[in-house]
Amino acid sequence: MASAPQPTLPLFYSDLIPLNSRDHTDWKVGPLENAAFMANTHAIPLTVEEFVDAQRHFPIVFTVGENPVPIALLGLNEGVNTFMGDDNKLVSEVYLPAYVRRYPFMLARLQPEAQELSLCFDPSVKNIGKNVEGQAFFSDKGEPTDYTQQVLEFCRQFEEAGQRTQAFIKVLDDLGIMMDGEVAITRNDQPDTPFIYRGFRMVDETKLRELPVEKLEEISKNGILMLIHAHLFSLNLMRHIFERQAAMGKMPAIPAAAVN
Repeated sequence: MASAPQPTLPLFYSDLIPLNSRDHTDWKVGPLENAAFMANTHAIPLTVEEFVDAQRHFPIVFTVGENPVPIALLGLNEGVNTFMGDDNKLVSEVYLPAYVRRYPFMLARLQPEAQELSLCFDPSVKNIGKNVEGQAFFSDKGEPTDYTQQVLEFCRQFEEAGQRTQAFIKVLDDLGIMMDGEVAITRNDQPDTPFIYRGFRMVDETKLRELPVEKLEEISKNGILMLIHAHLFSLNLMRHIFERQAAMGKMPAIPAAAVN
């Protein structure tokens, strides 16, 4: 089953094809045995709705460049996921971002000029196919099952959350309170050799405090200030992630790196 060439596929996705009753009448989806698809992923996109839950587990920072997005840091260096065991399973009791829970599905435009989004999936996953035991995508009459409707609704909610996240980023830009981030962390056995992490954006606390009172009241009433505080509080977990990485023996040879 061929699919159209994908110009740039999102994180995790190797390919995308639309789910339809003609080609996938008797296809099913089973549970993923592990999370190997994210084993070497150190940063996961977040939506603003997740800040309060995610900030208890991961540092939340913002990507650099055009169209920045908030990300949860699972490691401080490229390819290092400190929440993944040797069995490619996530440690228990850790928050699982919606971006991960959505995989291998997503809404996408089948043509660049199309207005409507279609439910698609990554056909490279092993838990989807004709001979898989699990949830059916379509009924005997070719109608989407309750499971498929739930997946579609989750993906719709994710897209809507993404739009609200973009609006939040715009507010931060309009307020002029973003800055290039830099964190220096030293190990107890190497106090004179700090590991310096750059390549991300964060809120400048000084600029935040210097905002006019009326502007602070405005962003407090509309919930923006709570999200900013969740981001800032989460930065205290940088050292926690650093220590998890050190315990795994996955520190870089040169103590300077970018987290993006």
